Amino acid sequence: MRKSPFESGPIGNAASREALARIQDEVSSMKTMRAALRHVKKGLLYARDNKFKEAEACALQAIKYDQGILHSWHLLGIARDKLDDRAGALDAYERALALGPESSEIANDLGRLAYRMEMWPQAEALFRHSLALRPAAPEASNNLGALLRRQMRYQDAIDILRPSLMAHPAESILWVTLGTVLGDQGDADQAETFYAEALRLNPGYAKAMHNLGGVQFAKGSEQDGIDQTLRAIPLAEVPEDATMMRFSAGSMLLARGDLPQGWKYYAARLEPTFSEPVHFLTNRPRWQPGTEIAGRHLMIFGEQGLGDEVLFANALEDAIADLGPGGRLTLAVTERLLPLFQRSFPDARIGAHVTLMREGRAYRTAPFIKDWADVDYWAPMAALLEHYRPSVESFPNRPQGFMRADPVRVEHWREVLSQLPGVKVGLLWTSLIISTNRRLAFSPFEQWEPVLRTPGASFINLQYGDNAEHLEFARRKLGVDIFQPPGIDLKNDLDDVAALSAALDLVVGISNASFNLAAAVGAPCWLISTPRAWPRLGTDHSYPWYSQTKVLSGAKLGTWTDVMDETAKALAEHVQGGTRLAAAG
Repeated sequence: MRKSPFESGPIGNAASREALARIQDEVSSMKTMRAALRHVKKGLLYARDNKFKEAEACALQAIKYDQGILHSWHLLGIARDKLDDRAGALDAYERALALGPESSEIANDLGRLAYRMEMWPQAEALFRHSLALRPAAPEASNNLGALLRRQMRYQDAIDILRPSLMAHPAESILWVTLGTVLGDQGDADQAETFYAEALRLNPGYAKAMHNLGGVQFAKGSEQDGIDQTLRAIPLAEVPEDATMMRFSAGSMLLARGDLPQGWKYYAARLEPTFSEPVHFLTNRPRWQPGTEIAGRHLMIFGEQGLGDEVLFANALEDAIADLGPGGRLTLAVTERLLPLFQRSFPDARIGAHVTLMREGRAYRTAPFIKDWADVDYWAPMAALLEHYRPSVESFPNRPQGFMRADPVRVEHWREVLSQLPGVKVGLLWTSLIISTNRRLAFSPFEQWEPVLRTPGASFINLQYGDNAEHLEFARRKLGVDIFQPPGIDLKNDLDDVAALSAALDLVVGISNASFNLAAAVGAPCWLISTPRAWPRLGTDHSYPWYSQTKVLSGAKLGTWTDVMDETAKALAEHVQGGTRLAAAG
């Protein structure tokens, strides 16, 4: 969930005064079916006053009189959309569009809903249908462009957005969305120009202000970026935008090292108006930082990605200490992490959480907990950080790590690796989740060449996923055989991945789930990072989460030549010290 500040998405409001007035005009021009239309008109007045439950009732009453009026179904879709009844809204919008396939507005409304429900093909078809009816319309063009950008179809997005911008050069949102596409492609200067133009056209436009702040921060003007983002928050047009801006501000503040303020804003991820919220299913009170827990029963939900669950576990030992001998800790984590967590925190009760998706929403529960009444407080795992990690200095020095690999498997892997010559170096270079927000965070594999050519090192693949193409490139083009550990599923056998990592002399790579596992069990690690990644917490070459980890970083987002050369030079010096066992005597 480490989102970039450069967010864009569908715009438009099916219940805006303009949209409702347009429906009112169309209804008023109709001469027949007066009984049904009377209820539609009344419902539109309710919708204008944000009384959507009453608007829904009026729409249903109109439909009782006549099911063939598209405005009744459209009103019902709008009301249910605003009541967050996604399934009901979807059905009503679809019925309205079936009755009026020539309505670009209904197609656009339905497309926005499909986007929120992550129904990507359907959303694209609907936005394209809307545009076919009204070519280059700003709203539908933006929405389709944002969808294509999310799928990293950048040229397709440009091909949609550019004609609309040429036809409507005063539409600020088109400048913003096109700017996000350029930013994703690494052109921060051009993105900054587009955001600035959007602000020139509309000086109070919060989205442009927010995105401009993100570019400023990424380019090194950190305080300007933070100030710009904070100014945008009260100007946000909808709660969802304000929440995203608070989250962005939190990420920036953390990246700059202002942890007290950073954690407060970072909590926006838990707001129901966050763009991708997880709804935790429990009826117990949520623990708040500072609440006394001695002798209590505290339940912690793992949150965000698998690697984040490991990262945020940094503070669990502190919570256990505060619970004291009379207290209890229950942890719900990803099932694949259970053995590692159980070994690392033997006094805690640990089970797997389950996340269910319904209508585009994520609901997380802990089915192994049968009696929630026994739980005093619950908290998402990262909520502990505001209390236990208020500064970089509050992170403990634990070069041995804070999680425990299986010692039997560590010895097994040491035996396997002993067959390889030189220093044993684990490699990680990508993630299974490559999105618009993350694609610039990973170097292309080809740029690892100077590292892979380091004499005196044997490289071991820790990278999960299908990497046959990369391994073949290293073998064929570079003459380097990256060792594939036998008998291990690098994606699913996470306890064994942790043990393998602990047996290595060094792990080098980007921050993904496996890197966090390696660092958490105390493996010597080098993190290849983007310049202002927020988990660095404003530090330079250290990494507070894992004491034994060194950070290597380029000067500019998306550029890798310098940092790879630096890594290769450092590795060449490192291998002269020999293996960990040799160095230890």
